[in-house]
Amino acid sequence: MVDMRTFRHEVAGWAAGGPGGPAGELAEVLGVRTAVLVEGLSDLAAVEALAVGRGRDLAAEGVCVMPMGGAMSVGRYAALLGPAGLGLRLIGLCDEREKPFFDRGLDPTWTPRPRIHVCTADLEDELIRALGPARVEQIVEAEDELRAWRTFVRQPAQYGRPREQQLRRFMGTKKGRKIRYGRVLVEALAPDRAPAPLDDLFDGL
Repeated sequence: MVDMRTFRHEVAGWAAGGPGGPAGELAEVLGVRTAVLVEGLSDLAAVEALAVGRGRDLAAEGVCVMPMGGAMSVGRYAALLGPAGLGLRLIGLCDEREKPFFDRGLDPTWTPRPRIHVCTADLEDELIRALGPARVEQIVEAEDELRAWRTFVRQPAQYGRPREQQLRRFMGTKKGRKIRYGRVLVEALAPDRAPAPLDDLFDGL
């Protein structure tokens, strides 16, 4: 079945040095008009979850959320998908420390002008602050990770750290955990209580 996942796969192969023809053909078949460039799969999970919560069908709107495997790849993906490539409108969502890569990779002179939405620290930090640490701990328990969480906070390196920072670090300590919490934290939000970077992103789509 041809869908946005297939398009993402073809673009990733193109970015890795493969042919660009299949991606271009799929963009036309799927009606892709906008690419939201994100750093990784946890960002993809969060954006897709918020789309569901708001009743948005991004694929039907011609929007592809494109995880790049790290901010350092943004220049390559922008060259393939932007004005010099497939001619898609480009939007960025990134962590604060990665913004310089997006500033260099998304040329502000392009039309339409790319917008970069920046998370303070990172998206997990934004979501934890939006929900509050007590609610996030409830979610950790609901995800059957309370024992792992309690073990984690007893580590000497975590003594005295704010709860928000502990939760953020916990989510990055196991493969796949950030992706899962990117989805479940967004699902726990009221649709109108999304952090500003996500809210602004959707307002601009």
